[in-house]
Amino acid sequence: QYQLVESGGGLVQPGGSLRLSCAVSGFAVYYYPIGWFRQAPGKEREGVSCFINSDGSTYYADSVKGRFTISRDIAKNTVYLQMNSLKPEDTAVYYCAAPFRPTVKDICTREEYDYWGQGTQVTVSS
Repeated sequence: QYQLVESGGGLVQPGGSLRLSCAVSGFAVYYYPIGWFRQAPGKEREGVSCFINSDGSTYYADSVKGRFTISRDIAKNTVYLQMNSLKPEDTAVYYCAAPFRPTVKDICTREEYDYWGQGTQVTVSS
């Protein structure tokens, strides 16, 4: 059974940091281009950061480059999103997701991903 479970969200002040975790079961994190997405109130769900393929290459949205880092622990079958220098505009529900196939045509595009976690709320506010 495929399952993704996020954790690590919370309330943080601007400039602060959080690390999100995505525990994966049913498929191997090293093989599938698992990614992080977010959805703010009234906005479309957008790709934040994704693994591109099994070699560990990564994609970042322009809005988070230099601040967020995606990583994975193969032994724990878990994907992480380290978020630094957080801004109020980073406030959203964050989801991890995986595609049905080990490759996707358009990386980090919502429509390419089939399995989703339940989401974890991140609120950046003073």
